[in-house]
Amino acid sequence: MSTVPVVFNNTVLRDGHQSLAATRMSTKQMESVAPELDTMGFGSLETWGGATIDAGVRYLSEFPFDRLDALKRLAPKTPQTMLLRGQNIVQYTNFPDDVVEAFVAVSARHGMDIFRVFDALNDLRNIETAIRAVKKAGKHAQGTVCYTTSPVHTPEMLIELGAHIEAMGCDSICLKDMAGLLPPHVAYKIVRGLKALVKIPVVVHTHDTAGFGAAAYYAAIEAGVDAVDTAISPFANGTGQPDTWRMLEALSHHPRRPSYDAGKLRRLRDELTRIYAELAPFTSSRNEVVDNDVLTYQVPGGMLSNFRNQLKEQKMADRFFEVMREMPYVRQCLGWIPLVTPTSQIVGVQAMLNVKFGRWKNFSPEAMKVALGYYGRTPGPIDPDVLALAEKLSGKPRYTGRPADVLEPRMAGLRTELAQKGLPADDEHCVIYAMFPREVDKLYQDRAGKAAARAVAPAMAVAPRPEVKAPEPAQPVIPGTGKKISRLALTIEGKRHQVSVEELG
Repeated sequence: MSTVPVVFNNTVLRDGHQSLAATRMSTKQMESVAPELDTMGFGSLETWGGATIDAGVRYLSEFPFDRLDALKRLAPKTPQTMLLRGQNIVQYTNFPDDVVEAFVAVSARHGMDIFRVFDALNDLRNIETAIRAVKKAGKHAQGTVCYTTSPVHTPEMLIELGAHIEAMGCDSICLKDMAGLLPPHVAYKIVRGLKALVKIPVVVHTHDTAGFGAAAYYAAIEAGVDAVDTAISPFANGTGQPDTWRMLEALSHHPRRPSYDAGKLRRLRDELTRIYAELAPFTSSRNEVVDNDVLTYQVPGGMLSNFRNQLKEQKMADRFFEVMREMPYVRQCLGWIPLVTPTSQIVGVQAMLNVKFGRWKNFSPEAMKVALGYYGRTPGPIDPDVLALAEKLSGKPRYTGRPADVLEPRMAGLRTELAQKGLPADDEHCVIYAMFPREVDKLYQDRAGKAAARAVAPAMAVAPRPEVKAPEPAQPVIPGTGKKISRLALTIEGKRHQVSVEELG
């Protein structure tokens, strides 16, 4: 067994708050912990990608590259990682190759170091373009194997995927257990198989949703894994990653135990606890505990906190478990697809529609695209009745090619559209606008409104409304003396005092 210390990557600035606080941690809140995180010596800080870009522009009025710039300034020493959904970039549908290439290029220019690239179906055709773009930018390309369980997913199949990822030119492999389903013995088997087959580093990422997290990491470390992802409480455990300090203690006296400053971890925990309290409207005690039901419905930790909020908005909060029980059925019908963004959201929405209206009475457009092959090759066969319905409703047969091959280039058109709206038309704005057009429009409308309000305020200050003063009362006198008294109000050391001054002479 290797005695080289295992490396801890830290996820608190991305997956930690995505999994436990609906992705609502703002850049301003991150500023108080990013410099200290940078001194810890973690292998990397996961700071960007996933749902953070969507949430930032949609809910926090932040332009995504501003956050990346800020975090690179605040934490310049530690490599930073982003989660990239291959041809989906950070959205829920496929984009043309030129948009994917531009997104990777500008992200690299803004300082992103490690691109963890995955495809929800494990269809490696959907990560080829992104991997090539990362390598062209001179950055670290980490190919991803999405772990799940089904009749068609076996350890041997996932190990073979790892070999293909290495052949694509990736610099490392991540075994991504997005729902916390990875039992220790399976973690050991897959990592041992990968380490025997490939020459590049292997990373394991899991969630503690089902309580397997720390044990799965321990087994992976025994099998020779190079790095694991941890977070920091309270943005850890439950639907998040295992806590860093907890993982260190689990490895007590282990020859591969790394060394991280316990005092700094405590300070970070205290500050993050303050931030967690500020995000209370987006947290849930249900996300903080072990949930055995996840072994059945397999919903990723990063989706659960957001999905609870979405059901609440749909007035279906009381039907949460009905929707969860419907998800395995939908997943099977759609070819046993792994549940990771965007497929987890697609299956979740279809399950919600099935519960609300009846099975397949309302076929969501994205679920229909999965059935028709426009997201890629599914691991298992599509249910024949569901496929027939999709073909009937769409008027199209099932597609078997690479999904992006049917998409026309868009960057030139995006530049023109942004320029016509009077918005910045650089590549940064083009790629964000391609994914979130309404949100970018609203962001700039809000900024314009605030700028107009700031412009009006000084004008009001220069020409104040005339003040009408009441006549001053007659000055009182001391009876029998004729001497006048002046009454003053003084504030001394924060306390207000009434003072009477007698006229002399």
